[in-house]
Amino acid sequence: MQVKKYSGELVEFDLRRLKGSLSKSGASPDVVDEVWETMKPMVYDGISTRDLYKLAFRLLKREADSFAARYSLKRALKDLGPAGYYFEQWVAKLFNHAHYQTLTGQLLAGNSVTHEIDVVAQKGDEMLLVECKFRNTDDAKITVTTPMYFLSRVNDFNGRTFSFFGKDMPFTAGWLVTNAYMTTDSIDFSAYYNLNLLAWNYPEESSIKRRVDNAGLYPITCLTTVNKAEKDILLKQGCILVKDIVDDTAQLDSLDCAPRKKRRIIQEATELVNHQK
Repeated sequence: MQVKKYSGELVEFDLRRLKGSLSKSGASPDVVDEVWETMKPMVYDGISTRDLYKLAFRLLKREADSFAARYSLKRALKDLGPAGYYFEQWVAKLFNHAHYQTLTGQLLAGNSVTHEIDVVAQKGDEMLLVECKFRNTDDAKITVTTPMYFLSRVNDFNGRTFSFFGKDMPFTAGWLVTNAYMTTDSIDFSAYYNLNLLAWNYPEESSIKRRVDNAGLYPITCLTTVNKAEKDILLKQGCILVKDIVDDTAQLDSLDCAPRKKRRIIQEATELVNHQK
């Protein structure tokens, strides 16, 4: 049996891969098997990966909201768009978790031109220049032209110091962060020129997916108990992480929802944050 990828390409259906993605949602092996047995009669030759995802998401949600929320992480990152402003805020939170102080949207003069820097992150003797590349399609890839462009920006700051967080210092490293995939050429180019990459699936042991699952740093767009309008309200008030709700449930006061729904949101948020793979 074959499935149709987002690109239109037909590939062989891989049951082990599907079950692996289901298990990463936190579902037990028994739940994964149960979901597959329910899905099986509805899966047909040529089914799209999008429809497979929708089917698995719906069945996981029957078991637990948090299973479906964790399973939907890639889509949730895409929902931080359309322009990527909230993705930059979320990336800053990733660096905060690693004990960096951060600022977003800084205009800084380089040697030749002025640049808008997505995230500045500082810790000890490190000051990082972080470029965020947001993509809103499921199979988007960052080609080598993007790190080439980013390298030129990094180089334009050579010899210059900046004052942030009470310190005057130069940028010590450049980071390119994306919710998309990296091509082999973009990885090779970045490695040669000492650019740090963080993508959906790269580096393998510390990719965005792994970092989020390991530390519970889920964006609020993961939540299945909150509709789009409510997510927009939370994002606008600076509630970027599901953890923000767990740490301060008063964040939900801006939502005009019944106490029962609020309790369900808090339960899903708590299960998400407390689960670690």
